[in-house]
Amino acid sequence: MPQVPQTFFDALAVRTWCGLALAAVGRAREEIDAINVYPVADGDTGTNLYLTLESAYAAVEAAFAGHETGSGPGGSAGAPTLADAARAMAHGALIGARGNSGTILAQLLRGMAQVLAAEADSENAHIDGPGLCLALRHAADAARQAVAHPVEGTVLTVASAAADAATEAEGDCGTVARAAYEGASAALAATPDQLAVLGRAGVVDAGGRGLVAVLGALVETFRGEAPVAAVASRVRVTARADTLGAPDTDGAAECADAAPGPAFEVIYLLEAEDAAVARLRERLDPLGDSLVVVGGDGLWNVHVHVDDAGAAVEAGVEAGRPYRIRITHFGVGDVHTGGAGRPPRERAQRAVVAVVPGEGLAGLYGEAGATTVIARPGEPPASGELVEAVRRAHAREVVLLPNDADLRHTAAAAAEQARTEGIRVALIPTRSAVQGIAALAVHEPERRFDEDVVAMTSAAGATRYAELAVAERQSWTMAGICQTGDVLGLIDGDVAVIGSDVTATAEAVIDRMLQAGGEMVTLVLGDEAPEAIAGHLEARVREGYLAVDTVVYRGGRQGALLLIGVE
Repeated sequence: MPQVPQTFFDALAVRTWCGLALAAVGRAREEIDAINVYPVADGDTGTNLYLTLESAYAAVEAAFAGHETGSGPGGSAGAPTLADAARAMAHGALIGARGNSGTILAQLLRGMAQVLAAEADSENAHIDGPGLCLALRHAADAARQAVAHPVEGTVLTVASAAADAATEAEGDCGTVARAAYEGASAALAATPDQLAVLGRAGVVDAGGRGLVAVLGALVETFRGEAPVAAVASRVRVTARADTLGAPDTDGAAECADAAPGPAFEVIYLLEAEDAAVARLRERLDPLGDSLVVVGGDGLWNVHVHVDDAGAAVEAGVEAGRPYRIRITHFGVGDVHTGGAGRPPRERAQRAVVAVVPGEGLAGLYGEAGATTVIARPGEPPASGELVEAVRRAHAREVVLLPNDADLRHTAAAAAEQARTEGIRVALIPTRSAVQGIAALAVHEPERRFDEDVVAMTSAAGATRYAELAVAERQSWTMAGICQTGDVLGLIDGDVAVIGSDVTATAEAVIDRMLQAGGEMVTLVLGDEAPEAIAGHLEARVREGYLAVDTVVYRGGRQGALLLIGVE
């Protein structure tokens, strides 16, 4: 169905573009994954681009929803400004960026957003064709600067060609977008001649292919219809045998010509000052390759391939506060290290995938054998991220623990998508991480799948859950009116206790929960919980409930002051 075209680049155009780009990359995801041979032939470029765009789109939708309810900047209902929408897009892409190409795409979107926000000087601001030219130019330059060692024949080349073509065009946004798309398509078709590994495989650059899809969505935003694809992903390469050799008839499945690269991909968000990030780049550059650092204004996304993952994380600690740390091992049997002749890694029979609210619980779940997805306060994972985690678990059967009532539909969508890929997925509707802990405690991979799921579901359902949080504003609750700064004790999702002291409120919550009986109290402490609260609560349970045991975990930066479970 044709899209209603936008005349200018305003907030609605940002929203439309993000939605269309997400859909376009979603349609091309498998194709892009299949041609992924550079910088690492791990077959996930399309998926990483999709996850990056999904995060950007979710952030823009949240900006619109906030203004529609009057909770956006200024507190009035309506639509966000172009500056608001552009900044939301950039922030969403930054925090959701995955992989080398996803990180570069995040910087491209950030570069565009900087120009869009700067040009937006009023409530109804928009930009026209020349402004879009400037945005595309700044985006391409910013992305190139973010990469430690730019390589031609990659998404950087495609982005620069798009900006060059847009600069030469004259007209409205639709004309400029079409010129950028055509310039990018021509550059993409030439990538096998610029990068030998692409020529040998007979494919175009995967990241560049994804960017062409994103630019095609930009054309559709302003013209109402998507352009007809002009470049095939797989190309017939005719080159002298002494320079490129014969085309690889298996396409991206083999990349045996490339020497084995670093063993790990390390990605994390980093809160740090600009000067510290400059030192970080110098520290990371000699450790490996594919170094990309994007962001600004105190928040950065760091991506690098290294042999010493610990050193890469330690460098982040020295620069500031790294979090959402993700380390992927390019293990034996992975496509980019295995080369020809090595068998693919065997799938495990069963795995558990769980959403957790902080690094502390991620470590606990990881020790129990679970694959984890960390959910930050206000940053819930999207369905695509859960699907990617299910794939990463590399198992025939997967038990999915969302650990949040609000993630029920997201997890259900992820489970349905994974099932279409031949993975047997059971979704246990856990509403808190403490219910997930209870489920993991009875997990037995050796028994029948259905029996294991029933046992885990039963254990989770038998666990009441609570949390302590601080009220951000005055509001009505089931326990009465709370004031800003009050300590709230929520039991099974509803406010049951309002207090002024964290420890006293926690005591009241535990007493209420144990009135119905229980054998085990689980306490998960957040970073901001008082130091002495664990010992105090353990003593309280020990003295008041003789047959009840207590176990304490450190949850790290998990949003809630304290999570409580009673089994």
